[in-house]
Amino acid sequence: MTTTPRWLTPEERRAWLAYVQFSTHLSDHLNRQLRRDAGMTHADYSLLAHLSSVEEHSLTMSDLAERLKITRSRLTHAVTRLQEAGYVDRRDDPGNRRNQFAVLTEDGTRLLERAAPGHVEAVRRAVFDALTPEQVTQFAAIGEAVNAALQRVDADGAEQDALPWRRR
Repeated sequence: MTTTPRWLTPEERRAWLAYVQFSTHLSDHLNRQLRRDAGMTHADYSLLAHLSSVEEHSLTMSDLAERLKITRSRLTHAVTRLQEAGYVDRRDDPGNRRNQFAVLTEDGTRLLERAAPGHVEAVRRAVFDALTPEQVTQFAAIGEAVNAALQRVDADGAEQDALPWRRR
């Protein structure tokens, strides 16, 4: 049985193309800012920021991969690179020998503290200065609604292992 695709309306297409364009442009803008000002990628900044925001600045590699929505393999490479630079440590989980923790080091904390003001300013100038307070509220609500829909789709899907952050 063939079903007819539910094509986007002109306004939905306009919204989708605007999202694709601004998300790509914003990602590039934030990457360039962080490379220029802190010598790091936006992905590395996000990894360090996630670790800094949790108790003991430590997460299992699996939890960190899920929060970052990246494969465990990609996370392993990133953590290894950051570990070699002295920004992250890895520790075995005494409760589960198969788990490792990624731990933010003092040097990683200092790097993040140096990078954060410029990064926040770049985000503010590129996103929030362009929006009214009402649009900021709508932007947050839209992001939350789309994230909730994606979580439902992922939870309902039969391919749980296909989620990138669950792959090895």
